[in-house]
Amino acid sequence: MMIQFIYYPKCTTCKKAQKWLTDNGVSFEEVHIVEQPPTIEQLKNYWQASGQPLKKFFNTSGMKYRELGLKDKLAEMSEEEQLTLLASDGMLIKRPIVTDGEKVTLGFKESDFEQAWK
Repeated sequence: MMIQFIYYPKCTTCKKAQKWLTDNGVSFEEVHIVEQPPTIEQLKNYWQASGQPLKKFFNTSGMKYRELGLKDKLAEMSEEEQLTLLASDGMLIKRPIVTDGEKVTLGFKESDFEQAWK
């Protein structure tokens, strides 16, 4: 599978990740996270492949996250409710998500990218 780069174009973290991939000769397909938000099924797969806790998939610094008061609500929500919420709005999802169908990285940390995508 071609590497998918799921991102929001105005996001500075996404721009850094995109530059890293390009500079390192990694070809990828761009997926706009707001125009084509991941489905519940895709999110479930990303979550399982990432090895991260589900709460890491929330964009905690986003306005939408704060507006909905999710900091206090997440602990009481089931995984299914969290996945449904994430799938409902791309702006709630931490980005970028980079995946080749097996590996998944969340956000941008150069060391993680070195390990996963070089």
